[in-house]
Amino acid sequence: MAGDEDGWAPLDPGMSDKPEAPPPVETPAPAPVPPAPAPVTSGAPGAPVPQPPAAGWTWPADQSAQPHQGAQPHQNAQPYQSAQPYQGAHQGTAQPYPPMAQPYPGQYAAPQQPYGAYAPQGFTGYGPPRPKGPWTAAPPPGTPFHRMARTPLHRWWRPLAGSAAIVVAGMALAIAMMVVGVIIRVVVTGDAPDTAGSGSVLGNPTADLAFNLASIAMFLPMALLAVLLLQRRRPGTLASVAGRVRWRWLLTCCGLALGFCVLSYGTSIVAASFLPDGSSGDEHWVGWGRFAPAAIVIILLVPLQSSAEEVVFRGWMLQAVGACTLETRTGKVARAFSTVLRTPWPGIVIGSAAFTSLHGYTGWGILDIFVFGATAAWLATRTGGLESGIALHVFNNLLAFLGPAAVGKLDIEQGSVPWQAVAADIAPMLLYAAVVVWIARRKRIQTVTPGAPDDPGPDALPHGAEPEFVSRPQ
Repeated sequence: MAGDEDGWAPLDPGMSDKPEAPPPVETPAPAPVPPAPAPVTSGAPGAPVPQPPAAGWTWPADQSAQPHQGAQPHQNAQPYQSAQPYQGAHQGTAQPYPPMAQPYPGQYAAPQQPYGAYAPQGFTGYGPPRPKGPWTAAPPPGTPFHRMARTPLHRWWRPLAGSAAIVVAGMALAIAMMVVGVIIRVVVTGDAPDTAGSGSVLGNPTADLAFNLASIAMFLPMALLAVLLLQRRRPGTLASVAGRVRWRWLLTCCGLALGFCVLSYGTSIVAASFLPDGSSGDEHWVGWGRFAPAAIVIILLVPLQSSAEEVVFRGWMLQAVGACTLETRTGKVARAFSTVLRTPWPGIVIGSAAFTSLHGYTGWGILDIFVFGATAAWLATRTGGLESGIALHVFNNLLAFLGPAAVGKLDIEQGSVPWQAVAADIAPMLLYAAVVVWIARRKRIQTVTPGAPDDPGPDALPHGAEPEFVSRPQ
């Protein structure tokens, strides 16, 4: 055959000229992979979404929160690298995040006293020592006006030190004002004051009147400062039991005081008819040119002067005496005096006597001034504040200064006063006090500090009423 000629012959069937390949190894089919559980979704914004675990991982047996069957893993999610899923402190997890065993002492723990027993009181190691408490203290609930100075910080020396400070500081300011006025007079006019002859300091009756009224008004801020700095209570407690001036009640009292002035003017005319002839002197209208400047000074400064006298004598002095009650003493004599000192009458008498001593009246005039001061102090205790006394004092002084100014008398003459004039002045004053107390009861004016057991509170106020119109025990 042709194959034989070339030296090649076909192989027998089933034979090959290539090396035999090893027989193929059969591998078992892979086991079916169970579907991965859906991740746990908490629904909290910003919470991490658990991803499907690796094959063969199963949920822990004590896992209370089961995965949501309808949730699908995020397409870019990566499998967990740890065996346990994140057990964060959010809704839907089994366990909260474990708290720290102890806080970091340098940042969160309460600082220790670095100096032990030598550390200042209130010192915590950070900044200056803490204050021991508030500077001011309030009187106990249910305290009447004349005992407002008896706060938890009251000491026996505070009223004495405050009274001395008011007198010294007020006189120092008055002297300073006089020196300034004299210097201005010398610079403007070149004349030195002749106090020995005319008694004029500034050389002008209107200027002297302004100086006298302003020097008295200077005691008003001194009393307020003494209350704040020495007695350590709010200055507004000098005005009323509400701790402020009750303006609506003050306006009501001003209307009543205006009626008092009208009635007092009428009774003075009636009393003048019983006086000897010629006692009134030769008086005539001085004209607007002289009256107008004096009237402006009187209208501007008399309210300040009258308010200062009320604050000092019916506010400070009445409360200073009322704070000395001896209620902590246990002796029989002390208890007997304490019964009297807890009433407002010692303060009324002492304050009215001091008020009278600063006036130059004699005879029946002393009784007139004493009754005026006692009436104003009694009204302060019955109405719980100085508003009624301030209104009476202001309008009484306006009438006392404007009347003489209309006839050219700017210096109020003090001395002997006939009993007819005193009676004509006291009768309207007592009537004014009776009407004020009656209206105060009708309006339910506050007479003790708030917070008493029988205090109805702000919810029990009448419709449209302010806190000053509250029922209090009389």
